[in-house]
Amino acid sequence: MKEPKTIYLADDDQDDRFFLRQAIEAADSSTEIIEVENGLELISVMKKQPGLQASLILMDMNMPKMNGLETIAAIRADAELSAVPVVMISTSSNSSLIEMAYEAGADSFITKPSTFEEFNQLGIQLTERFLS
Repeated sequence: MKEPKTIYLADDDQDDRFFLRQAIEAADSSTEIIEVENGLELISVMKKQPGLQASLILMDMNMPKMNGLETIAAIRADAELSAVPVVMISTSSNSSLIEMAYEAGADSFITKPSTFEEFNQLGIQLTERFLS
């Protein structure tokens, strides 16, 4: 039996969180998903659960309070959090934005899906790449 995985999902769009959750749970129902609405809340929640090993952070680029780039910088600067893989998700596929995400420390960059089928494919890809 494989050990349970935990994904932190940071996105201010409730619908996007819902579709990402559904897609990931369809691909791997044993994965725990912890949802937050912005980067500041993500850091706070992760710091309150120091024993919990995060398998992956899925993070929206544009969020209030602390955007994706600022949040990745904070994660990479924190010894307890720095090793967790971060996938940046954005509605934009602007090449300079993608470059900034990688420079900030993102492990991967994904343009947000626009259909239910694309969300499901993303759930499969994420679980195969980061949770297996």
